[in-house]
Amino acid sequence: MDIASLNENFGIPGVLVFEEHGELTRAVITTPSASASVYLQGGHVAEWQPAGTNPVLFTSGNSAYKKGKAIRGGIPVIFPWFGDRHDGQAGPAHGFARTEEWEFGFAALAGDDLHMSLLLTPNETSRKLGFDHFRVVYHLVIGKELHLKLSVVSDAETPLVYEEAFHTYFAVADVRDVSVTGLHNVEYLDKRDGGAKKTQVEDPLVLTRDTDRVYLDTQSTCVIDDKGNKRKINVAKTNSSTTIVWNPWTELTAKMADMEPGGWEGMICIESANAADASITLAHGEVHHMGCVISVDLD
Repeated sequence: MDIASLNENFGIPGVLVFEEHGELTRAVITTPSASASVYLQGGHVAEWQPAGTNPVLFTSGNSAYKKGKAIRGGIPVIFPWFGDRHDGQAGPAHGFARTEEWEFGFAALAGDDLHMSLLLTPNETSRKLGFDHFRVVYHLVIGKELHLKLSVVSDAETPLVYEEAFHTYFAVADVRDVSVTGLHNVEYLDKRDGGAKKTQVEDPLVLTRDTDRVYLDTQSTCVIDDKGNKRKINVAKTNSSTTIVWNPWTELTAKMADMEPGGWEGMICIESANAADASITLAHGEVHHMGCVISVDLD
């Protein structure tokens, strides 16, 4: 559907408008309670800013906004595997969902909140990668809080096994002055130490170097204390058993063409996921919902 058709069928004057940005199509949302932008490629929430606050999501100024190229920042949707594909077959890092075009399905204003949904179904890319019998529905509620719900339905006769994540980049004043609660005494895989299994003893967690931790068997809410912005960001999740904490720091950032040199200072990823030993298996006709609610408390 082209820009004109999207605006004719789903646009809401003064609230929701579709436009081109680079090579991509995005929905630009403005309500009394928040502003946001969502790209149809990847179903990618790139911006969300409740009224009266600083932006909550970090998006790199070096993102290319090109077809088939993942946006660096915001909330990439990870499906159907997390990280490198690990079933012995080839495939792009973090799956195909974040670089495929999603179909816009619905938009409506309820009070000050915009409800919208997007749909991903099998296409030429997914079929080549062996995924031909699934449906993914992404429902968003954009307002003072940001509600995310990813629903996966299996149409396969054999079990559908997949991983998923909201790979959320949060904007912070300075990551070195940020602490994270909610993960004390939780086991994690330390990907900066060859995937060694460890237990977090720090409380709260404060990052001092490049960090890539996959926390296991945790449904807890995480709270980011963003001291420089005088706020706390709450990340509450449902039907998610994995939490990932990630920041590339200086050395890894230097290897990333789509991240500005100092970008790492202003972001931290707290990802709600089902990955590693928490992958999802669906029988024919089954559905699984993973949700996340992001909210902000000002100090």
